[in-house]
Amino acid sequence: MSLKILVLNGPNLNMLGIREPAIYGSNSYSALVEYIKNHAKASEIDVTVAQSNHEGELVTMIQQALNVYDAIVINAAAYTHTSVAILDALKAVGLPTVEVHLSDINARDEFRKWSYVSLYAEKVICGKGFLGYAEAIDYLKEKLN
Repeated sequence: MSLKILVLNGPNLNMLGIREPAIYGSNSYSALVEYIKNHAKASEIDVTVAQSNHEGELVTMIQQALNVYDAIVINAAAYTHTSVAILDALKAVGLPTVEVHLSDINARDEFRKWSYVSLYAEKVICGKGFLGYAEAIDYLKEKLN
């Protein structure tokens, strides 16, 4: 059985390539999904990638990961800084979790320096663009194999 990882992306990530390209780059969300899937396939990992602009939908996807996935990679985007509900869902399912951000949230607005997700995530990767997702997948593969 291969390792199964759920990769979740939060609000506005579907606007990659359009939204603030100086911060997030010019590659599209579909390019990110393709990058993640290609890296996972090369690493012999079964990956599911999902995105939602709705907090409750992200919470539901986290809850549904229980007994289906071995780990979660999450870029909660703006919900990183506001969502106790996402934190509680991650704690409830108890899966190893890595938090990823395309930009360096610690070098941006003051409010972006706080992360509810990092209160649970065992690793946080910021400012590495698409490579951050690959690093997260590799970390979880090393940890769980």
